[in-house]
Amino acid sequence: MPRGGKKGHKGRGKQFSNPEEIDRQMRLQREKEESGGAEKESSESEEESSSEDESESRKRSGVEGLIEIENPNRVSQKSKKVTEVDVSAPRELSRREREEIEKQKSAERYRKLHMEGKTEQARADLARLAIIKKQREEAAKKRAEEAQAKR
Repeated sequence: MPRGGKKGHKGRGKQFSNPEEIDRQMRLQREKEESGGAEKESSESEEESSSEDESESRKRSGVEGLIEIENPNRVSQKSKKVTEVDVSAPRELSRREREEIEKQKSAERYRKLHMEGKTEQARADLARLAIIKKQREEAAKKRAEEAQAKR
């Protein structure tokens, strides 16, 4: 609980920029853009690579602008033209895609072996099936004998 004599930080007066100061800053920014535009017109006659270098140097800020940094782990995003893209080239599969294909192939192989009766599970199933068939035949014989005994 705040004491009566102390006030919190809320409710302090806000500082607003002077409209004249804002106008002055806007004029300076326009002048910079106009002088930059004149330089762009003269550099258009130069190679495109030099204009790309300028745009990269403008984008860099802070320490990056001062120090040339070579990061081998950084992958630069280079856009390709439609004519440069080779659709017919074989595309490498990702790890997940490779694992999924391998999983499907192994499942197909197992299913084929299972149908042939070569897997452990298939052998166990066939043995159970033989036992059940035998029990059903015996039950059918008993029913037939009981039916004949009743007549």
